[in-house]
Amino acid sequence: MPSRVTELAGFDLLLSVARLGGIGAAARAHGISQPAASARIQQLEARIGVALVERSPRGSRLSKAGGLVADWARPVVEAAADLEAGIAALRVERDGQLRVAASLTVAEYLLPKWLAAMHTLAPGTVVALTSGNSAEVAQRVLTGDADLGFIEGPELPSGLRAETVATDELRLVVAPGHPWAQRRRRTRPEELAATPLIAREQGSGTRRALELALSPHQLAEPLLELSSTTAIKAAVMEGIAPAVLGAHTVATELAAGTLVGLEISGTDLRRVLRVVWPVGQSLRGPAADLAAIAARGA
Repeated sequence: MPSRVTELAGFDLLLSVARLGGIGAAARAHGISQPAASARIQQLEARIGVALVERSPRGSRLSKAGGLVADWARPVVEAAADLEAGIAALRVERDGQLRVAASLTVAEYLLPKWLAAMHTLAPGTVVALTSGNSAEVAQRVLTGDADLGFIEGPELPSGLRAETVATDELRLVVAPGHPWAQRRRRTRPEELAATPLIAREQGSGTRRALELALSPHQLAEPLLELSSTTAIKAAVMEGIAPAVLGAHTVATELAAGTLVGLEISGTDLRRVLRVVWPVGQSLRGPAADLAAIAARGA
């Protein structure tokens, strides 16, 4: 970039002097004082090396050289204004769209109320939501297909930063007619580990959290693997087998009595739900707003 034209504010002011007929009028148009406008013109003259404005008791006007410089500067200043407007339009478009990826528990049971709060805060923001298991969510964020993600897995993939936004607890559930439903004692971890369950697929945060909680014991192969929490609950209600799901996902069924919750002895089944984004980046705009809403619990 040539050194004499790296800063365009002085040229823009010079064009206003030419258009409005004086430094005072140009200063008012730019929202600055007349002494400040005069100083800016003088700085421009010093940088170029010629007098651009002829000053007299009757006012000021462009010199011959000033007229030439103004003619040369006009398309440059107009192009810079077009560039600024284009960049602003891109930012508005970017800030008006938010791509979110979320694990099934978050997407189905928590995110709707967060998005409702988001709509109140920024009604013009368009949210595009994709859901999947925690591994799939992490991959979408890492590849740039999502601006931020919500995961429930206990492990954080390399390349992501995370903050806790909510807590959850795994619950062992059975159908009301299942033999375990009448138990008065807690289920032992080794008994649960040895029981074929209806489970989420590999990559699910719920499944991984259970595997870690029961890691001292050998886990039986699942009786069924389903990628839908709703499908798992339906299968449990049919009495096929027990399942372990997040407390958020079974709260309605436990309250209605269509599922029975059982306690597990000596095992910590609490977990955290986290918002994730790429290392080296910061959450800005709508992404930062949604993360803050989630952390406040909407």
